[in-house]
Amino acid sequence: MVDILFIGLSLSSILLLVALGLAVTYGAMGIINMAHGEMVMIGAYTAVMAKIWLGLGLIAAIPLAFIVTALAGLAIERLVVRRLYGRLLDTLLATWGIAILLQQAIRLEFGLSFFGIHVEGLGSGLQNVPVPAALQGTLRLFGHDFNAYRIFIVAMTAALALATWVVMYRTALGMKVRAIIRNPEMAAACGIDVKRTNALTFALGSGLAGVAGVLMAGFKTVAPDMGATLVVDGFMVVVTGGVGSLLGTVAASGLLGEFNALVAMVSNDIIGRAAVFAVVIGVILLKPAGLFTFKGR
Repeated sequence: MVDILFIGLSLSSILLLVALGLAVTYGAMGIINMAHGEMVMIGAYTAVMAKIWLGLGLIAAIPLAFIVTALAGLAIERLVVRRLYGRLLDTLLATWGIAILLQQAIRLEFGLSFFGIHVEGLGSGLQNVPVPAALQGTLRLFGHDFNAYRIFIVAMTAALALATWVVMYRTALGMKVRAIIRNPEMAAACGIDVKRTNALTFALGSGLAGVAGVLMAGFKTVAPDMGATLVVDGFMVVVTGGVGSLLGTVAASGLLGEFNALVAMVSNDIIGRAAVFAVVIGVILLKPAGLFTFKGR
């Protein structure tokens, strides 16, 4: 049981990193970014290329992936999303198209060569990133043996969640984001540069997704479509926890991840995933605004 709960905790950690970015962007900007999962994929492939071209290990690739995916998210916001504010369906379709383009671009480059240069090991779109030797094996804690890499994932997620909380509740940027979440028109009337704040928020969310991709690369095959299902899971967490609620996002990711692990233990993964969808549907029916929401006046 302890092993199952710990595996569920590590999976919840990955889900939390994906959902954190969606929580701030969906809450502040009111858009459905279907390309968010592809930021996870880009982060994972950044780790792959950092290993091949720069000789960097998985840990050293984390800040690089954050920068690359943050810049990619900033470009998407500036070029596409910014022109579609207030048009929810249009942003959904546009970002879905961006997701397909990014997937096909990775398939083309990694399936043939890399930018026209043949590199050993890039003959297929499927890649892998080795886990550092220090994180291989197990660590004994509280009388139980735990996978060292999964402990690293949980610790890294906790650190990034704390950093996100500091940004949201202890910085001027976070105050602006929270004001925009509550009332974007009033925030703009008070002098907040809504477009600039949204761009930085979008970049931050994309960067967090990129870090999730690097962490996933340590235990999962890196593939062009690896982020396609994660965006759905991320939105389930955001809807369950409450739009714009950081505490709700953390709680919902832990709840859904552990529930999935427990149900899968007594049945199988398919039943576990179906049970998670049932929980989300129940929450939507009973509390449409989510488990943790802002108090209204």
